Amino acid sequence: MREKVVEIRGLEKSFGDLDVLKDVNLELYKGENLVVLGKSGSGKSVLIKIMVGLLKQDSGSMNVLGREISTLKTKELNELRLRIGFSFQNSALYDSMTVRENMEFPLVRNVKNLSKKEITMKIEGLLDSVGLPQSINQMPSELSGGQKKRIGVARTLILEPEIMLYDEPTAGLDPITCGELNALINQVKDEYNTSSIVITHDLTCAKDTGDRVAVLLDGEFNAVGTFEEIFPNAEDPRIKSFYDYNFINS
Repeated sequence: MREKVVEIRGLEKSFGDLDVLKDVNLELYKGENLVVLGKSGSGKSVLIKIMVGLLKQDSGSMNVLGREISTLKTKELNELRLRIGFSFQNSALYDSMTVRENMEFPLVRNVKNLSKKEITMKIEGLLDSVGLPQSINQMPSELSGGQKKRIGVARTLILEPEIMLYDEPTAGLDPITCGELNALINQVKDEYNTSSIVITHDLTCAKDTGDRVAVLLDGEFNAVGTFEEIFPNAEDPRIKSFYDYNFINS
């Protein structure tokens, strides 16, 4: 039986009269990439904010690594967050710090008793993994968009998270760089044994990275399965139009 690292049951979240998530049910299994696919404003980001305790659900259960998020005290929540890596859409690098300093920051803050040599070896190893060993002393302003994304992933991995959350990883990138990022997401899963949720509206990203795809429409998961099970022969016109826009009309 496959181990569940995230289990969501009956999750609901509204903002005023706007129902963003309605009776959401989903699970993430150990060692898989799960793509949450949806249009802008569909509730994808709200879902992962609840997962890391930045928002609180109105009802339902969000169980992450065996812990019910809504019941955790601040100290417990912070401890759990260290086991979850968040790769931000904009990479979230500090502009005033070099790549080395950006990667040192979470390590020095959260892991005590590491020597300078151990820190350097860890940073150099991760930069090598994402194909950017030469960037260690560069500033973020000297990097391309794709390089910043890779550095962001490397910095997230430095605390060795069990779960990776990727927020629109290919947004704003050219097709070749998108392909490189998709390959990196798969590499991270295989090399670091992570379980991942990939938030995207990019079907190529979903096809290339997702062991399973969950389509979020109107606050509910309307289809969950492999890419081939859902596309391209979807009967739901909302899902079909999504496929047509990404692969036919463009």
